[in-house]
Formats: sequence, C-alpha cells, structure tokens
Amino acid sequence: MTTFSRQKATIISEAVNSGKSSAITVAEDVIARLSAYDAIQPQIWISRASDADLRAAARAIDARVAAGEVLPLAGVPFAVKDNIDVQGFETTAGCPAFAYRPEASATVVERLLAAGALCVGKTNLDQFATGLNGTRSPHGAPRNAYNLAYVSGGSSSGSASATAAGLVAFALGTDTAGSGRVPAAFQHLIGFKPTKGRWSNTGLVPACRTLDCITVFTDDTADARLIDGVVAGYDACDAYSKPLSDRAIERKTIGVPRRNQRVFFGDLESEYLFDRAIEKLGQLYNVVEIDYAPLQEAAQLLYSGPWVAERTAAMASILASNPEAVDPTVREIVEVGFGTSAVDLFNGIYRLAELKRHADNLWQTIDIIVFPTVGTTYRVAELQAAPIALNSAFGFYTNFVNLLDMAALAVPAGTRTNATGFGITLIGPADTDRALLDAADAYLAVADTPSPPPLDLEGKLQTVKLAVVGAHLKDMPLHWQLTSRDATFVGAFETAPNYRLYAIADSVPPKPALVYSAEGAAIALEVYELSIEAFGSFVVEVPPPLAIGTVTLADGTSVKGFVAEPRALTGAKDITSLGGWRAYIAQLA
Repeated sequence: MTTFSRQKATIISEAVNSGKSSAITVAEDVIARLSAYDAIQPQIWISRASDADLRAAARAIDARVAAGEVLPLAGVPFAVKDNIDVQGFETTAGCPAFAYRPEASATVVERLLAAGALCVGKTNLDQFATGLNGTRSPHGAPRNAYNLAYVSGGSSSGSASATAAGLVAFALGTDTAGSGRVPAAFQHLIGFKPTKGRWSNTGLVPACRTLDCITVFTDDTADARLIDGVVAGYDACDAYSKPLSDRAIERKTIGVPRRNQRVFFGDLESEYLFDRAIEKLGQLYNVVEIDYAPLQEAAQLLYSGPWVAERTAAMASILASNPEAVDPTVREIVEVGFGTSAVDLFNGIYRLAELKRHADNLWQTIDIIVFPTVGTTYRVAELQAAPIALNSAFGFYTNFVNLLDMAALAVPAGTRTNATGFGITLIGPADTDRALLDAADAYLAVADTPSPPPLDLEGKLQTVKLAVVGAHLKDMPLHWQLTSRDATFVGAFETAPNYRLYAIADSVPPKPALVYSAEGAAIALEVYELSIEAFGSFVVEVPPPLAIGTVTLADGTSVKGFVAEPRALTGAKDITSLGGWRAYIAQLA
C-alpha cells in the first residue's frame, strides 16, 4: 500500500451498520495502513493496540451489529492523545517517568467505544500538553503529513498527523491554548474545540484544569458533528462539566482583526490566503473589523501572566520528585509558575474579568470572530533551534479563546506552496458549537478550497535508497562508509540499458564513473537504504569528480546513485562491456 485517502467516520459507520462492510474489514485495512506508514512516522504513536487486539475488538463490534444494534460509530477507527485515559493502555502525557495504567477509560472514550468505535492506540504529544509545535517529546517529533520537514503542530501532534495521514478516521486531542486547532490548520483538518464543559474531562491529565478542553480532529464537519453528538453531555464526575446547551447565531455579522493588527510573521502566503478567506466570507456575511488588542491582552495572561502557575500546579509532583524527567523546554516554561504569588493571580483574575466583559460586549454587535488559526509555520529544525520564541508565534491567535470561554472551530482555508495547510478559526460565544459547524459548512461551500489529495507514501520515507557501483560495493575498500552509517542492503540490481561504465584514471582506491548514454548497457550495482541524516553526511564526503545524482534501474524505478562529472572521463578506460565493477576488479587481479 503506497497511496491511501483519508477515512470518514460517517461513511464507515453507514457501511458497517448496513452490512456493506464490516468492522473486521475496516480493521484489516487499518492494519495495512499502519504497517505502510510505520516506515515514515512511527513517532506518531506512543502505544498501539496489537493486530490481534484490533481484530478481536472489530469482531466484537460486528457481533453487536449482527445482534441488531445500530451503532453511530460502528467500526470507525480512532486514536487518543496520550494524556487521555484508555483502559488497557498506559497514560504517559509524553513522559515515561509519569506513566500510570488507568482503571477506567476517560468518559469521552467510554462513550466512543459504546458507540462502536475502534480504538487504535495512544498518540504522541508535546510533553504534558505544553507546546503548540509537536517537537517536545522524548518519543520524537511527529511531522506534517504533507511535508515532513515541517512541524505537525501541537500539542496534539500525533493525533493530527494520524488523522491527516488516513490512519484513523478521527482522533481526540486537547486544547488549552490552541492545541486542538493549530495542528488542524497545518494539516488540512477540521479542529473542533467545544465550549468548556461541553465534553467531559474525566480521565484527562490536566494542563490547566480550568481551561482544558478535549477536542477532535476530523476530515470534515460531518464527522465533527457525529463525534460531538456521541460524546457531548453532562458528566457528574467532572467538576467543570455543565448541562448541554446549543445557542443559535441570529445575525450575519463577522468580526476580523484590523489590518494593522494582523500578524503573519513575514509569511506572505498566509496573508494572501487570509485575505482570500475574508473575501469569500463577505459573500455570506457582513464583515467588520474589530479591535484585537483586548483579546491579545487576554492571551498574554496564559503564558506571560499568572495562569502559567496552573500548569505548574498540574505538574508539581513530578517537578519535585523527578525534574530531570521533564523536557527541558517544558520545565523552563512551567517552573516560572513557582514564582507566581496569590496577589499576582488575583490581579490576573480581576483583569481577565474586565477583558471578558469587553469580549462579551462584542457579541452584541457581531456573531462570529474569524482569525487566522496560525500566522505562519516552521520547519522542525527551526523549532528545535528556537523552541520558545517560535512556539509563541503559533499561539498569537489562539491563546485567548479558552480564557474567555468561547467555542472555536478550525477550518482549512488553503495550501501553501510547501504543501502545509493554512486555516481560519471561527470563534463564537459559549455554546455556539453547532452554529459554528453550520457557519463552516457555508464558508466551505463558497470557498471551494480543494480537498487534500490522497497521501502518496512514495517520497515521504525518512530514508533514501542509494545505488553504488564501485568501491562502496560489499567487500570493497569503501564499503565501511555505508556500514558505519547503518545502511541496509536492499539488493543487487542492474541499471536500465542506458549507461556506460569507466575506470577513472589514477584514482586511489580505484573508482568507476557511471555515465548516462543512449548507446549504453545494463550495469550491475547494489542498492542500500540510509536515513536522511546518514545520506546527507555520506554525500558531503563524495569527492569530485564523482557526484550523487539519480540512477534509473532496469525495472524503471529511480534511486539516488553515483554519477560522474565530464572531467572524470579524461584518461578513463571504458569497461562497459564487462557489465560491472566486480568483473573489472577480477580482471585486474
């Protein structure tokens, strides 16, 4: 399996309930997808159900359907961020030293399983859900499924990447400062962040207990509606849960930030895509500019104000008992909270109340706020070099939402030339969750934003296949340069019949030059597989007049391989007729 499209919960559940498919068929497909994608991003997962357990769970779902149950999520595969409890799996919050085995699943997970959903496993995250980028995990950094050089977004990194890659139909994340919206934007997903208390937090490792929301990543709004219909509702075990309520949006006015308050961190593509989104929204709504400054001030309270101490409170035990187990960047952020006084906190509460009054007054004249979800994106290497400064850019438009008790829905709004997603977020007052889904449908209908193409695994691998024709062959003098980089032998092959082979004059050790020629022959070679990092270090050591280019094999496939500059042929001996370097070395002997 090298190409597959995303999965949709509505389609899968209808097929399984109707008998057109079965949960075991879905499970087999998921197992194949997981196997194919493990070569690309195994770091998406922290723990996963075994193939046998997936099949057993699928058969149990099929038995329920056969017995006459109509299950809203029959056979639908899903993943769970590893700060949410699932019975049978450890909960680690991205920190192995923190791991525990819960006695029961989180309330939202129990409701999903009761509805017939199939739990595939637990996903990677920025440790303790502290970060918006996805690089702060001892298990590695999940990557953007559409460009592996770029961040997945966080902290719900693995959940977003698993959904974007089509490994599951939906995945649970969490959102305190934007973690359920930022990864959705980067990976062309719907990121549904419910009103605080709409979904139960029982079984969630808290980041900021008063602000946390469990969220969901889906491919479309229909699936978001379906999941919300299954899991939303009051939970007496959650002190912050509240009775379910749905509030309509009566008017047709959208607020966007003033142009001089829009920040894109130098990303002109994002600026263009947001302008285009506003233009499309203008076909549906009256669009007015609003003053973003008070909302931005509220956002600053989360990490630059006393609310960072709430994260400190959630992690106080491990910070005291085993601080070295905490990611250094996460520890640097949360330890600041130890210096926050009660006076600081109360002054922050007072100021937040004033800012919330301003926000509540906005709803007297506008119905929805629409902001860029994120102003720009960065490569993984860039985030690792500047982990706090660049992460802060990701929260510019997201940090205030939970502090001011708003509902939010991240929606795709275009694609950058690097294939990463750009998105907008529709924000409404508490309990407008369903109304925001309706508004998103209206926007998507006029936006005509193309759906992401099926994910092609070719070219996504974090390894490179390299063809060698001479001194790097097995048992040859330079073969150690491959073995020292843990290169894996793929096989012995021949080139397409369009190459000529030369012995370079006066080279030590003797080296060949492989040259493309219309009047050529098939040349024997060996193919090895290296990690991208190992390949890069190998290429640096290739001396002129040799170079690394692309070599076509006899079956028509292409791999990287040794080629030569024209100067390599000066004084060289044509040995094409021998068919390969080994034959030439044997002749010399």
